[in-house]
Parts: sequence; C-alpha cells; structure tokens
Amino acid sequence: MGIYLSTPKTEKFSEDGENGRVRYGLSSMQGWRATMEDAHAAYPDLDASTSFFGVYDGHGGKVVAKFCAKYLHRQVLKNEAYATGDIGTSVQKAFFRMDEMMRGQRGWRELAVLGDKINKFTGMIEGLIWSPRSSEGNDQADDWAFEEGPHSDFTGPTSGSTACVAILRNNQLLVANAGDSRCVISRKGQAYNLSRDHKPDLELEKERILKAGGFIHAGRVNGSLNLARAIGDMEFKQNKFLPAEKQIVTASPDINTVELCDDDEFIVLACDGIWDCMSSQQVVDYVHEQLVSESKLSVVCERVLDRCLAPTTAGGEGCDNMTMIIVQFVQFVQLKKPLQSAGSADERPSPTEEAGTGSDSKAGESEPK
Repeated sequence: MGIYLSTPKTEKFSEDGENGRVRYGLSSMQGWRATMEDAHAAYPDLDASTSFFGVYDGHGGKVVAKFCAKYLHRQVLKNEAYATGDIGTSVQKAFFRMDEMMRGQRGWRELAVLGDKINKFTGMIEGLIWSPRSSEGNDQADDWAFEEGPHSDFTGPTSGSTACVAILRNNQLLVANAGDSRCVISRKGQAYNLSRDHKPDLELEKERILKAGGFIHAGRVNGSLNLARAIGDMEFKQNKFLPAEKQIVTASPDINTVELCDDDEFIVLACDGIWDCMSSQQVVDYVHEQLVSESKLSVVCERVLDRCLAPTTAGGEGCDNMTMIIVQFVQFVQLKKPLQSAGSADERPSPTEEAGTGSDSKAGESEPK
C-alpha cells in the first residue's frame, strides 16, 4: 500500500548514546516509500533516574508521528502523577493528551510547522511566524493555552500515528503501546513481546469498534485503517457520547510494567516495517549474533534495516519506512557474552509483570504471562 519510489532511499539516520543505566543505538530509513513518516525519541536522561525511548509510525502523513516525538515525553514529565512516581498514569494521560493538543488553533499551527512544505505551504508560512521556541529541553514549560484564530474549530488531524514507548527507572521497565509498532525484550536470548499489535480483527478491538458505530471490512476499520488504536485519526473519534477510550479508534495504550532481572539483556522497539519482515525471535537472534563482533548498537540496527529491505516492490513486505531502537541494560548485562540462538519458548520462563496484556505473537515467539 502506498506510493513507491523507483529506487529505495537507503540513507539512514543513526544515533548512539549511553549513561550509567543504558546504552542505546537507533537507525531509521525511508526505504521504498515516497515519504518518510516514521519518527522516534531517545532520551536516556529524561530525568536523573529515568530513560525514555519511543517509536512513532505515521500513516496518511508524517505530522502526527513528528508531533508525538516532540511532545509525548514532555507530557509524561508534566503530569502530576509522574511526580508521585505513578509513571503508568502519566503515560496513559500523555497518549490522550496528544489528541487534545492537536485540536484548535494552536494544534493546527504546530502541525503546520511540522508538516510538508508543499502540501501545507500556507500553514508553513504562518507557523514560521508564530513558531514557539524550538528548544528540545525536556523541562520546557508547556501549558498549551487556548488560542483564537481562523482554525480555532480545527477538530484535529485526519492522519495518525502509532506510539510505542519504553520507560526505564531503576529495575522497572514500563512499556506503553497503541498501534502495531512493537517492543520486545530479550531474556536469556528468548524473545518476549511486551506489547500487543492492535489490529481490528482482535476480539477486544472488534467489540469496541462495533459498539462505537464502526465496522471492519477486509481487516480495516471502516474499510480504511488497518489499526484499531492510534494517536490522531480524528475522523474515527467523533462520537460525542463516548469517552476517548471507547471511540472507534482510540489512543488508549496498553501498559506493561516488568521488573527486570539479571537475565534481561536488551529491548528492541521498532515500527511494523521491521516486524512485517522478521519475527520477534528472529530479530532477537540476529541482534545476539551481531553483538558477538559489533559493539555499536546503531550499526546492528542498520544491518537489520538492510536485511529487511526488499529487492523490489513486488511483494509489499520490506517496502515500508523502517525505524528500530536497541536499548541495552548496562547494569544487568555488563560483560555478558551474547547468546548465539534461543531455544523453544516452552523451555524458558516468562518475565513477570505487574500489569498489561499479551501480544498476538507469530509462531515460535512468547508472550509475558
């Protein structure tokens, strides 16, 4: 699906970083798609004790993914629940807050600034004039006050984005997900999905979609969207009699909290451009294999992207934008030698969780129990 280029854009944006808690590497590539609609966030020092990583896969445009990459982590920090240590509540509210912030004059203006210069030309000019300071500081004041203007009645973008974020504090890992981007943990070389791909045919999603007045055709919501949860996509969130979590499409994230142990080595966050080509276990095995001789995590990500890139657009798989982040737990995996391969899922224990749901895994993968 989508418009493809005659030759893929294989140039990559890559980055590495580390602190006393984690080391990470990431890479993103446009590939065969005509535009790049993925975005990401990597803040190993969200605050003195917390690291934040996120992948955002846009559809129908890039602006919602870019908006989330710019603002979602800031909203996590701003929420009063965060100050009390309730990260789960602050993350959940931050997901819903994205939809709220993208409405009205200020939301329209910010999306115009982030948008395509050709398609959003007028908005781009106005946005440049009214643009807030472009500080990337995590502590930037952001009260998002109401603004009067010609777009005060803007109901929000018709495009949207998945959001899959991982927050690490001490030995606790929280994963929040809406959509079909995915977070996977490697425990003793075994892959465990820490998020669930929100597809419309899942029973829980189908029930909500139908109750809200929507329908599913050919695996797509109202015959259009192949996701059941996303930020943005405001055309599916117009029922004034239902709360945000019960709309046809909802930004409500599944939230998983895992206590890390000595067997936990790394997590992978990636958009579905990766997971359409490799299973969770295949990615974990490949990362282990690469880490035997390659210490730079961004290089490992780049190799996964190249491995997934299709030689032609004939089959569809391997033609999407691709973004991947590897986060290694320094305090848990120092001096450990990577494993070559994992055994059967039935041979290994599952990570323990405090909360969350499973994932519709492919064969040979495991879910946390």
